[in-house]
Amino acid sequence: LDTLYAGGFPTAAAYFAELGARDTTDPAPLTFEASAYIWWAAALENDEYERARIDSLLDLAIVRGRAAAPGAARDFWLATALGYRARQRDLHGHSWGAAKDGKAMHDAYARVLAVDSSCADCYLGLGVYQYGLARAGALARLVAKIVGLGSGNAERGIGYMRRAATEGDLARVEAEWVLAASLEREAARDPADRPALEEEAREAVARLAERYPGNAVFQRFLRTLADEPRRRA
Repeated sequence: LDTLYAGGFPTAAAYFAELGARDTTDPAPLTFEASAYIWWAAALENDEYERARIDSLLDLAIVRGRAAAPGAARDFWLATALGYRARQRDLHGHSWGAAKDGKAMHDAYARVLAVDSSCADCYLGLGVYQYGLARAGALARLVAKIVGLGSGNAERGIGYMRRAATEGDLARVEAEWVLAASLEREAARDPADRPALEEEAREAVARLAERYPGNAVFQRFLRTLADEPRRRA
């Protein structure tokens, strides 16, 4: 994963593709391969980049996850793939599919935590779930209500992300990044707390950029945040 977060997206994608071909029952390599392409697309600022490949990888990861033997490991990897697919569906305007995947992800992570309360990585997906529902647009909120997702809680969601960012294992870097992006969005909504929220976001991504200087996504975030006062002036 360090290769992925360092900006070596092609190398990471190829590595996980090889792992996925070696074990045709394991959903984890497919999910990580899809993640590599998602980060690659973000670095290129092109949401359409390898979209079909990402969708196909996540679909297959979910099939593999559902076919695995019941247990916490099965539910964790199924939830992770569902979370990525929900993100992709939401990104491309498919609110209904995103909502269904989000609920299935939430339920799977809840099953993991029911048998292993120490799963800090689970809290990234649960945090995005809570925060995303709380800050969703009108259409997404309507779909969420129909599907039975509830209304979400932004404060709880950010708290969950913080837990994953500080206590997580596989999800720690991604959680810190998602937390920073969420704090930046909160800063835009809350002028009174904007300086503190922006500073927390900046510090989080600065740590990531120092560790992974080759990741264009982190560098761009810091430049954008540094330019924010000038744009507001």
